[in-house]
Amino acid sequence: MDVPLWLALAAVGYLGVKLIRPPLWLVLVLLLGGYLIADSLLAPVIDTAVK
Repeated sequence: MDVPLWLALAAVGYLGVKLIRPPLWLVLVLLLGGYLIADSLLAPVIDTAVK
């Protein structure tokens, strides 16, 4: 069964917010931080570390 990555991430994110109930500001900071890091000079380093 092939599940798209965006669907898997959305499901994990939804369950994480429902079960752990982090503050909204923390969720926004993590999303914004990930978006900004993905467009920075650290992106290639993170990409090689993940793979």
